Amino acid sequence: MSPTTPSTPASAPAGPSVPHAGGVSEDDFRAALSRLAAGVVLVTAHDPEEGPRGEDVGMTATAFMSVSLDPPLAMVSVRNGSRMDDLLERQPLWAVSVLAESQRHIAGRFAMKGRISDRLLFDDMPVVRGTASGAPLAVGALATLECRTEQRMTAGDHTLVVGRVLTAATPTGAEGGPLMYFRGRYRTMD
Repeated sequence: MSPTTPSTPASAPAGPSVPHAGGVSEDDFRAALSRLAAGVVLVTAHDPEEGPRGEDVGMTATAFMSVSLDPPLAMVSVRNGSRMDDLLERQPLWAVSVLAESQRHIAGRFAMKGRISDRLLFDDMPVVRGTASGAPLAVGALATLECRTEQRMTAGDHTLVVGRVLTAATPTGAEGGPLMYFRGRYRTMD
């Protein structure tokens, strides 16, 4: 073992401050990446197998990015075993609403852990139904995209879902700047 390689006795309790095999602890990694400002999106899909009319599912994400212009591809990272991960494994159509700074309440609502049903989260939220995906799109979002999954890759405790962009729109009623996530809090560009 080289002198620069951290070692931990086998009997030491594992915790967030103990480095992974790669050498960085979860706390250090999280702290470093919290300094990277990210846009906030709402990822949605319609689950046709849930109930008589199906059910809409949503999650807040900051790990969303464009991948390619030709063909138009975008990617979102979803936690393994989450409801969205399970749904996107069998439902190839999904949508993204790029949230405006005035939509912080939507981001917080869909970021809650341990919720029982998404049905109540959508109840009082103004949405339009995507024509290509059937998924709900947040009214007032700065932009919306509808995608069809082309590839899924497991990456640690998340799955990277790459989708072909079927529609992209910048609604005329959207106002203000983007909702951002920085240092563990939602922020605006002001």
